[in-house]
Amino acid sequence: MSGELSHLDAKGQAHMVDVGSKAVTQRICVARGAVHMAPETLAKISEGRVPKGDVLATARIAGIQAAKRTCEWIPLCHPLPLDALEIELRPDAAASRVWIEAQASAHAKTGVEMEALVAVAAAGLTVYDMCKAVDRGMTVDSVHLVSKQGGKSGVWTRPDDPLGGPPGD
Repeated sequence: MSGELSHLDAKGQAHMVDVGSKAVTQRICVARGAVHMAPETLAKISEGRVPKGDVLATARIAGIQAAKRTCEWIPLCHPLPLDALEIELRPDAAASRVWIEAQASAHAKTGVEMEALVAVAAAGLTVYDMCKAVDRGMTVDSVHLVSKQGGKSGVWTRPDDPLGGPPGD
């Protein structure tokens, strides 16, 4: 790590980074997170018995929609035209959670880390919203970057993924 904070100017004030001179490259980022819940809540999701509807399908759409609007969530984030955003949500009975993964990709001058992270967070919050009537004790947690590629810094992979790969694989 360089130790420099690119969103601070010489006076220490927050500013939007100028990416005008950077090359357009393919950027791909993967983020993960989870929503932990009571086993009964997970069973309702898995069996399609949540009164508000299909929790996983709705959360997937929420994650995609949020990723496309990341620059409205994160003040200094550049608006990016995403090439693709894939979201996977899997019930994990062994851990009593819904495991979430998002992969964002774009041909851009800056990375798509925030888009992948926002997608996971929004999907997790949507799971919470759709199930809160049956389980207010759920937690949305472990939202983290798993890997990134593209741009000047190249490839980075997290050495210690707290959630691991998809359940059942």
